[in-house]
Amino acid sequence: MLDSETRQECETLFQRITQLRGSLDYDVKVQRANEINDLMSAPNFWDNQEKAQGLIGELRRLNGTLKLLKDMIGGGDDLQVLIEFADADPTPENIQEVKTQLAQLREQIAGVELQASMANPEDASDVYITLQAGEGGTDSADFAEMLMRMYSRWAEDRGFSVELLYRSDAEEAGIRSGTILIKGDYAYGYLKGEMGQHRLVRMSPFGSGDKRQTSFAAVDVMPDIGEDINIDIDWEKDVREDKLRAQGAGGQHVNKTESAIRLTHEPTGVSVLCQNERSQHQNRAQAKKMLTAKLFQREQEKRDAEQAARRGEKSKIGFGGQTIRNYVLQPEQFVKDTRTDLKTTNPTEVLDGKLDPFIEAYLRWTITG
Repeated sequence: MLDSETRQECETLFQRITQLRGSLDYDVKVQRANEINDLMSAPNFWDNQEKAQGLIGELRRLNGTLKLLKDMIGGGDDLQVLIEFADADPTPENIQEVKTQLAQLREQIAGVELQASMANPEDASDVYITLQAGEGGTDSADFAEMLMRMYSRWAEDRGFSVELLYRSDAEEAGIRSGTILIKGDYAYGYLKGEMGQHRLVRMSPFGSGDKRQTSFAAVDVMPDIGEDINIDIDWEKDVREDKLRAQGAGGQHVNKTESAIRLTHEPTGVSVLCQNERSQHQNRAQAKKMLTAKLFQREQEKRDAEQAARRGEKSKIGFGGQTIRNYVLQPEQFVKDTRTDLKTTNPTEVLDGKLDPFIEAYLRWTITG
């Protein structure tokens, strides 16, 4: 016979499957996927290529979520059948099959719960990552570039694309600031928890003597929400445009033309800068998208803070502010997240893009914490 503890865990997981199926609108998603498939079979589907590409992207994201849900639901059904077999014939083999399936179902539910933490519409978006050197002189500038490389490596390992939109080199090493655009399904959802101040402790390669140096870099994370979002911006009255000479590595073109565009939303002081494209027109268009995303994020943070205040909780940590993660290279070696308390002893791997444990721990913390 199955022991009472195993049987109770099975019942708990069955209840969790029912809750997740409802909270993630499984039936609605199935219906929407069928609707898009019908639209794709129409002869005029490609008449509006931009709309068609948007629907294809939506279907890809829907299918990704639906696969997780279907695997979980199927896993629950399989477990129920195995329990019935074990009850009818409680051999050690049948009982072990239940426990093996139970372990698999735990993993399937964990995957669905991770997806549930990215349920907001903007979570499916591409993401802008802006890095800024803080206290720590040259070490801080070097750290900011290390973080830019870390996020780029993480994205490349997932098959996402990375575009450098802006880079301002520091005098000796590293960057004063920079912005990259990471394109991939749920890029913002995965990386939204990276926003905040990061802290590096190591023996400085730039100073004299064997002294530990502490340096800081701030990471800002914004969803690329496109141009369809409803944000009220008076582009002529409230936004100031500055044309600048592009900075950083970029070849002769970047260094000799004033193609960089900085947009400043004067009522809020929010500013963005883009130098990646070849023309002012292209940079202006990209900067407008970035500014829209930044103002959208600002409104989201304001609402989150108001809701947290009403509940008597702390609001989420934003750009700058409290340190969210420590990277210690000497004399100890570890990386520790201050929110989830996750600690690993492989800082080199983390800085090389192995961020998934921290990303997943944060996303689960947002649900349970």
